[in-house]
Amino acid sequence: MREASLRDKTIIRTSVIGIAANVMLAAFKAIVGLLSHSIAITLDAVNNFSDAGSSVITIVGTKLAAKAPTKKHPFGHGRVEYLSAMLISLIIIYAGVTSFQESVRKIITPVTPDYSVASLIVVGVAIVVKIVLGRYVKSVGEKVNSDSLINSGEDATLDSVISASTFIAAIVFIVTGFSLEAWLGAIISIVIIKSGIEMLRDTISKLLGESADAELARSIKDTVLSFEGVSGAYDLIMNNYGPDRFNGSIHIEVPDTYTADRLDVLIREITTEVFAKHNVVLTAVGIYSVNTKNDSAAKMRDEIYKKVRSNEYVLETHGFYADEKTKTVRFDIVVSFDAPDRREVYSEIRSEMEKLYPDYTFQIALDTDFTEEISSSEEK
Repeated sequence: MREASLRDKTIIRTSVIGIAANVMLAAFKAIVGLLSHSIAITLDAVNNFSDAGSSVITIVGTKLAAKAPTKKHPFGHGRVEYLSAMLISLIIIYAGVTSFQESVRKIITPVTPDYSVASLIVVGVAIVVKIVLGRYVKSVGEKVNSDSLINSGEDATLDSVISASTFIAAIVFIVTGFSLEAWLGAIISIVIIKSGIEMLRDTISKLLGESADAELARSIKDTVLSFEGVSGAYDLIMNNYGPDRFNGSIHIEVPDTYTADRLDVLIREITTEVFAKHNVVLTAVGIYSVNTKNDSAAKMRDEIYKKVRSNEYVLETHGFYADEKTKTVRFDIVVSFDAPDRREVYSEIRSEMEKLYPDYTFQIALDTDFTEEISSSEEK
């Protein structure tokens, strides 16, 4: 709880700094833009005001996300942060669209700008401030895992590029008398819209539910495997209820001689340790029993696993148990999402097993690895 409170304070403090910087820049740019008849500087000022509004949304979102769980929302309100990040993305897109419309009007009916030394100084200062602010806000956002801050930081960095372009256009006009204002405004608007759409896409992806971080999943499994008697850890599922807020479940392999009492103690120890080390609440720990009373089962397991794993789309096999009395064999197979037809792979393996051991009944579960790493092309 203390770490969560510190995170919220960090986000709010950073957002307040962003608000102060953007309001100050927006005021100066608005005055200079209106006096010099510069559409690019005026649009830049409007963009700074929208950035200040984004920081306000970040603060409100952080406050709402910190609310305690209720009967209606027993998993807390952490996902509000994703909604606030989505709002920021929409504001950026809206700012880009309105800027583009205004730029097109100025292309059709151009207005000659009147730059002064003061206006150039303001734009130059804005470039430096935005570069520093962007790096600071984004670095803090990455540190505390806040999409809203990361989006605001990226937007501020983009603003520094916009201000730099405005500065260059001003120099070009002073030297050559040729105004790039309206055309530059249109290009800037398109860049803003593209950036906003990318931010929105990433946030929606998280709301839909992404694969859990592979490194975190490995760390959790390593922690579980560190307990005596646990020979395997599989089927880790983590449900995201906000940044760094996970509830999940996992299956473990343990000897078939373990009593209910011993399993109860083991499961409680595992859930306590995983929460303490990784801040993940394991709401369920399933059990796979491992043959210890039948030596022939180990030979059967090795033969079956070797056969199953020869399939290029099988990522993992686990949960093997052979019962000679009932002549049944059960295990799970994890088939990759890369397979053209996962059900077809399952059917092929089942058919192969029944041919390999015709006297046995097979209970094979088609499993999914919810932490399977994805390629960069799939991310897009």
